[in-house]
Amino acid sequence: MPNIAAALKAEIARVARKEIRSAVSSLTKASTQNRKQISALRKKVAALETALKRQARGSSAQAVAEEGNAAASPRFSAKGFASNRRRLGLSAAAMAQLLGCSALSVYKWESGKTRPRPKQIEAISAIRTLGRKEAQARLEAAATPPRRRRTKAA
Repeated sequence: MPNIAAALKAEIARVARKEIRSAVSSLTKASTQNRKQISALRKKVAALETALKRQARGSSAQAVAEEGNAAASPRFSAKGFASNRRRLGLSAAAMAQLLGCSALSVYKWESGKTRPRPKQIEAISAIRTLGRKEAQARLEAAATPPRRRRTKAA
């Protein structure tokens, strides 16, 4: 006669496996769906990152083009500015008068502590072409006030 305990044990194990399979099948389906969604999201993120890099490269190309245009504008260096002032034989105050700014600005530009604004850089580049005599003449012209015309009083 078969062993009833072994048969009962085998039947209980079979029923338990069947119940576990039905309980776990919904979890595996959900897990599979989650994996598919994660994979799709990763692909989407990768595509967005490449598009962002492409756009950043495009904007950096625009920035390089703008810098190329900016490179055509006059340059400024503190050392060159100081040597130009010495070449013209001007004091910081006289150079400031030519440029229409303060002597302190000239001092700070020469020391490299500050940088002139674009409008001032254009004025500085215009002074680069001057000679000593022309710079002195401009200073004298700026120092003497213009003559006023007298009108006849009636």
